[in-house]
Amino acid sequence: MATFEIKMPKLGESITEGTIMTWSVKAGDVINEDDILFEVSTAKVSAEIPSPVAGKILQILFKEGDTVSVGTVVAIVQLEGDSEEETPEVGESTTAKEEAPASSAEPVKNVKSEEARWYSPIVLQIAQEAQLSKEELDSIPGTGYEGRLSKKDIKTYVEQRKKGAQPAALAAPQKTVSAEPALVFPQKVASAEPAFVAPSKPVTVSQPVAAESKPAPTTPVIPVSDGDEVVEMDFVRRIIADHMVMSKQVSPHVTTVVEVDVTKLVRWRERNKESFQRREGISLTYMPAIVEAVTKALAEYPYVNASVDGYRMILKKKINVGVAVSLNDGNLIVPVIHNADKLSLSGLAGSIDTLAAKARANKLSPDDIQGGTFTITNFGTFKNIIGTPIINQPQVAILGVGYIEKKPAVVETPEGDTIAIRHKMYLSLSYDHRIVNGAMGGAFLRRIADYLENWNG
Repeated sequence: MATFEIKMPKLGESITEGTIMTWSVKAGDVINEDDILFEVSTAKVSAEIPSPVAGKILQILFKEGDTVSVGTVVAIVQLEGDSEEETPEVGESTTAKEEAPASSAEPVKNVKSEEARWYSPIVLQIAQEAQLSKEELDSIPGTGYEGRLSKKDIKTYVEQRKKGAQPAALAAPQKTVSAEPALVFPQKVASAEPAFVAPSKPVTVSQPVAAESKPAPTTPVIPVSDGDEVVEMDFVRRIIADHMVMSKQVSPHVTTVVEVDVTKLVRWRERNKESFQRREGISLTYMPAIVEAVTKALAEYPYVNASVDGYRMILKKKINVGVAVSLNDGNLIVPVIHNADKLSLSGLAGSIDTLAAKARANKLSPDDIQGGTFTITNFGTFKNIIGTPIINQPQVAILGVGYIEKKPAVVETPEGDTIAIRHKMYLSLSYDHRIVNGAMGGAFLRRIADYLENWNG
C-alpha cells in the first residue's frame, strides 16, 4: 500500500512550529489534490493547508489545538489508485498487520523534526539562565513528544542541579566542554532553517579546539520587589527577542546617518494625494517613494542586497524589500514586497497598503513574509527622528526612516545664500561590516538621499 505523509509545513523563516486550529477532513475521507486538509496558525500567519496528493485519509495523528513542530507528520494518506483490500479499517493500528510496509507500520514513531533536536523558546531561556552548555542541554532526557525536552523536564533538572543532587543526565561522566562553552541561545528559536552564522574563528583539522575556553555569557539576576509586575513574553515577542540577540551576535553592526531635505517630496505629495486617493482608493504616503529610492540604490550597490554565509558573499538577484509593520499587540512583523524594483509607484503603494492590512488582521500568507533581501523600518511614525535598527538576518542592512519636520536651513540661490523653511528628515542605515564597509554604506545611504532630495514623482 503506497502512502503519503502530510507534514507540518514551514510557514516562515523564523517559524519552528504551528498550531492546528481546525481539521477539514477526518479519517476515512476521500480527498482530491488541493483539497483543504487543515488550518494552521503561528505567531505570524494563519494558513489553510491543501493536500498535495489525491487519496484517502488513513490516519490523523494530531488533534485540533495541538502545537506541532515543522516537518512533523500530521496525517497519512493512502494514494489514489491503491487496492482498497490493502487498506486497514479506520482507527485500526497499522501495526496489527504484519505484512504492512515499514513506512506505514509505526508512523508516529518515525516522525522526526527537520532539526536534530528542537527546543522551545522557554526551554532555551531557562537553559541560558542556568548557564547550561549545549552538550549538557542535549544530554537531558525529555518526556515530550519524540523525546522533546519540556519546560517541566528542564525545570526539574535545574532544581536538582541547584540542590547538589546528581541529575539523571549527569550520571555518566561528562566531558569538559571548552570549544562550545555557552549555549548558542537564539539560533534554535529564530528559524527552522537558521540564519547564516559566521564561524567564531577558522579552525583547521590539526588545530586542538579544546585549548581555549571563553566564559559563558551570563544573564544577570533581576530582583523582583513588592509591587513589581512580572509579565511573560508572548510567543511573537520571544521570537523577536531571540532573533535580535542572534543578529547582534552574528553581524558586526555599524550605523551611518544622513539628513535629507525632502521638501520636493513633501510638496509633490501635497499636490497629488487627493487625486491619488480618488484614482487608487488608498492614501498616498511617503513610503512608496522611499521604497522606490531604495530599490534604485540597491540596483547600484548589489553588495547591500546580499547575505553572508561564512566566508561566502551571496549577492541576491531579486530585490525584495521588507517594510516593518506595527501590530495592534505592540509587536512588529515584516511583510515583503517581492520584486519591488519592477513595480510602479502605484504598485508599491498598493502592495504596502495590502500587506499592512493583512498583517494587522493576521492574514499574511507564508509567501508574504519570506524572501526579503533588505528591510525598511519607519520609526518616524512615532515622531522619532533617529534610530539605530538591528539587521534582519540573514540580510546585511536595514534602513531606518525618521520623522519629517520643518527646519530653518541655509539655501543657495542665484542671488546668494538665504535662510528658508525646509522639510528635513534623518535616514539611518545599519549594516553588516563583514561585507559592507563604511565607504560603501555611506555612499549607498547618500544615493537614497539624492533620489529623495531630487524627487519629481
